[in-house]
Amino acid sequence: MAVTDKLTEVVVKNAKGKDKIYKLADGAGMYLEVLPSGAKYWRLKYRYAGKEKRLALGVYPEVPLKEARRKRLEARTRLAEGIDPGNQRRQEKLARQVGAETSFRAVALEWYEKEKPHWSESHSTRALWLLEKNLFPWIGNRPINEITPQELLATLKRTESRGILETANRAKQVAGQVFRYGVATGRAERDCSQDLKGALATPKKRHLAAITDPKEVKKLLLAMAQYQGTVVTKTALLLSPLLFCRPGELRQLEWSEIDLDNQIIEIPLIKMKTREQAHMIPLSKQATTLLKNLQPLTGNGKYVFPSARGGSRSLSENGVRTALRTLGFDNDTMTPHGFRAMARTILDEVLGYPVDWIEHQLAHAVKDPNGRAYNRTAHLDGRRTMMQGWADYLDNLRGGK
Repeated sequence: MAVTDKLTEVVVKNAKGKDKIYKLADGAGMYLEVLPSGAKYWRLKYRYAGKEKRLALGVYPEVPLKEARRKRLEARTRLAEGIDPGNQRRQEKLARQVGAETSFRAVALEWYEKEKPHWSESHSTRALWLLEKNLFPWIGNRPINEITPQELLATLKRTESRGILETANRAKQVAGQVFRYGVATGRAERDCSQDLKGALATPKKRHLAAITDPKEVKKLLLAMAQYQGTVVTKTALLLSPLLFCRPGELRQLEWSEIDLDNQIIEIPLIKMKTREQAHMIPLSKQATTLLKNLQPLTGNGKYVFPSARGGSRSLSENGVRTALRTLGFDNDTMTPHGFRAMARTILDEVLGYPVDWIEHQLAHAVKDPNGRAYNRTAHLDGRRTMMQGWADYLDNLRGGK
């Protein structure tokens, strides 16, 4: 059907707002609706199944006259095919919304928010980094159910090609967790990462360096005693072998978690790696003295070891590591995490303390025969004796006994 257009670009541009809404017809049901404010909207009036309907074609000048007429032609073509253009638009909008909710990014972020409360701060940060830097740029906007094993592998190969094999494998693990969450929530049919077993290069198992020979431990302790850094860093360094907790748990230690009178630290569940229960660390006399000496300096703040950049943050994860390097112990000789291996080895092989006590003090995921995690107070009296014996042993070793 031929359409006689009535409007011109000049007429549309010069149309001004009046006291009431008015219309300027163009033909074939299309008109310009002009509001009192001067805003101008393209509309299309049409009939479908015996009912009169309206379809928005856009706002002028973002949609000029020529573009509005093109949209009118498309809508009338749909009508000629027996399709309601208004209903079609609603269906397309719904499909876009559903598509956004089922993209890998949407499912991954939903999974992340669900799991985040159960993770430590460092684990949470790393998981989000793996998603944002290694997965989202290439498959983030793809519908999760359409991602193929080959597509995921190509994405992971980008990371692998940069030589960071461990990161590539961790990204694969995270992707697998997202896919499994997608399956559980009905947005994916399967975890395609399972098809990639053996497809990525396996990073060599690298144990964190630790000094476990008592003769070498003595040299380390003597060097630590001579450290010339800040009081905060030196105290963290000296407490590392005495407490042998995880480095992140030490540097993020808060004064509210310490009971100096009863000589005990209780790290809340939310900070623990396993997230199964809080962790109790009995304090030896030596550790208590170090903390009491530090209290006048940092006790009014949140963190026992605040950052030099401000008390709102804890000591950097490289604080103790850098101190060790300053003393001549590089990453191939001793690491902050190595104090745990030092204690684990000597407490067992040299001092002969029960392995159960040691494992509980290391906050490893120890469980009873029924699969239940032991209470955080398990072997507490024995562990208190062990921690004091360990501190005395280190003193004697440093003194040459």
